[in-house]
Amino acid sequence: MPSALETMVKILKLERDQGGKNNAVVGGLATFADSWQAQAREQARRPQHQVLIDEIVESLQSYESIAGEDERISRLNYLLDRVTNRVPAPEAYRQRLAEWEKKMKPEQGSGSDTRERRPPRAHSDRRQKRRSSNEGRKGFQPYDSASWDEDFTDGPKDYRLDLSPLPTLSRPPRLPRRETSADEQAALMQELYAPTTAVKGIGNKFAELLQELDLRTVRDMLYCFPRDYRDYTEQTCIRDLQAGTQATVIGTVKRVNVVSGRGGKDLVVLLTDGSGSLSLRFFKQHFLAARMRMGMPLVVQGKVTYFRDMAQMASPEWEELDVENLHTRGIVPIYRMTQGLRPRLYRRTMKALVDDWAEAMPDPVPREVLDRVELADLGWALGQAHFPVGWDHLRHAQRRLTFDGLVMLQLAMLRKRRDWQSAPGPQLRVDDSFIDAFIDSAFPFSLTAAQRQATHDISHDVGQPVPMNRLIQGDVGSGKTAVAIVALAIAVANGKQATIMVPTGILAEQHYRVISAAFEKIPGGEKPVTALLTGALSKSERESVYRGIADGSIDLVVGTHSIIQEGVDFHDLGIAVIDEQQRFGVDQRAQLRGKGYNPHLLVMTATPIPRTLALTLHADLDITLIKEKPAGRQSVVTKVIDPVARERMHGFVVNQLEKGRQAFFVHPLVDESESIETAAATEAYERLSQVFFRFRVCLLHGRMSDAEKDDLMADFAAHK
Repeated sequence: MPSALETMVKILKLERDQGGKNNAVVGGLATFADSWQAQAREQARRPQHQVLIDEIVESLQSYESIAGEDERISRLNYLLDRVTNRVPAPEAYRQRLAEWEKKMKPEQGSGSDTRERRPPRAHSDRRQKRRSSNEGRKGFQPYDSASWDEDFTDGPKDYRLDLSPLPTLSRPPRLPRRETSADEQAALMQELYAPTTAVKGIGNKFAELLQELDLRTVRDMLYCFPRDYRDYTEQTCIRDLQAGTQATVIGTVKRVNVVSGRGGKDLVVLLTDGSGSLSLRFFKQHFLAARMRMGMPLVVQGKVTYFRDMAQMASPEWEELDVENLHTRGIVPIYRMTQGLRPRLYRRTMKALVDDWAEAMPDPVPREVLDRVELADLGWALGQAHFPVGWDHLRHAQRRLTFDGLVMLQLAMLRKRRDWQSAPGPQLRVDDSFIDAFIDSAFPFSLTAAQRQATHDISHDVGQPVPMNRLIQGDVGSGKTAVAIVALAIAVANGKQATIMVPTGILAEQHYRVISAAFEKIPGGEKPVTALLTGALSKSERESVYRGIADGSIDLVVGTHSIIQEGVDFHDLGIAVIDEQQRFGVDQRAQLRGKGYNPHLLVMTATPIPRTLALTLHADLDITLIKEKPAGRQSVVTKVIDPVARERMHGFVVNQLEKGRQAFFVHPLVDESESIETAAATEAYERLSQVFFRFRVCLLHGRMSDAEKDDLMADFAAHK
């Protein structure tokens, strides 16, 4: 038979789980306490037990008069802590101890309880031994109604809150789908774009704060997921905090002080959880004193340090403990906030919004697809992404939402592809014999099999009535430029213009020289007119190139972003090539396409994107991989030099320079940075000029003008 104390614990927990409605027992807790105390006093064997009974009964007699649900839950938590001796008795009840000792002394002398009082350790060992020996007995209760000494411990083994472990979930549940018509679904989706003021509890002032977070519609809020989650079941007792660790602590404010600090006033808060005290220091945030009050329950999260044996946190994340979160959810969402917006209010508003909308959301993914890949229903996923029941639930929700995001990305890319190919493109046809003859005349080497395959893919694409949209991916030195030159030749052979856009003026000049040399002996026709268009050109030179592009007298244009500037209008653009496409944005690629009527587009990159990822990121592109390098390429040798061996490295460079070779040093920054600890080019230039004083050392960086960079690189190419 369970003891009276165990019965009380069960009733208090049941009342707490039911939200403090005062319906855990018939008649309410006050009525139950009146009938409970007789059995409890009969079982009590110590004066402190009787004092505890006094406090429990008197607290429950006034329980019904407590108006707020939070205050009721707080009262229940306090009583549970008192039962397990997690918190000491108030002074008023401690004063009753002498009175109860006097009352119980004759009873103890009469032999009602003549057992010798043992030290706590022996008592604990005896209790453990008795429990172990009875552990396997059917119906065994850990509490013995004949003695209450066993129930009232000398203190808890840990001071963590009494929370149930988070549930696990191996597979997401499959919820029944409500049959709705297409019109109903369309109407529901339309409601998602209603302003945030349509949500219950959001007024104009609240809506203005949400706009600062870029939340303007119901859908914006529904898909604005938490930036983080706090697990209340994983909180740490203050006495168990370790220096250097990130920890979450739940405690009560014991003291609030404003002190003078460096550069302003700091707020110092002393937090306690029954196991110890934690000092919180908020630098230059003394104004928080108006929001923190004595006895206020807080949740704080931050890095732990120690000073004079006192655990501390500097400017931790904090918020007032939400009792509803504590007792209904182990995982609490943390949303982005703005000044004036309170986390608790926002969270409650989001809970109401999710409850109203999540389950009503129509799911566009067929149930057969969800079953095949074990994905959750959309409504369930939205709810769990905001207020997860457990970590497994959150993982399943995020997996479904990630799936939806990838599907939307694919659909958007395919729509771009459809729009791009909805209008016909110029059909550029050449014989294989022309391509072979051009390759033989343009390059002093043979193309690799991978390069041949790339040129075949291009010639096939440009011969179709829809515009080509192809990505050539290959390592540096794999021969992508040679493939691009063949594509340019196909356009010229068909009487069309062609262009290649690169990210820098230096690279544009390099391509200009290579392309001009390749077209010196183009088969079956006159040498095409090639022009270079960069920011380094003078105004008159630039206007001359503009006129040649517009009237068609210029066949090939090699340039930088200047190609997509206003004033550049192609007469009849057939093929546009973008080198190092990762350096250009989507809008810039679209602007280049707009320079002609649906020209064919070829983009190239050396960024090693795995094919599966490339197919996802570039669903609007056909992809050709160049995996092999031309024969005769020397291997690249990479070595790591320790700082202590830097002088040896400098000596190696000097040796190479004396042989007529050149060298360059690359640094990640132009100038020194306070936030990034790494060498800067300007600083290294001054130092290396002294190290290599017998040689000409120059500085090149992106802040120089195009003319300066071009002149310097021309000198470098000329070995000056």
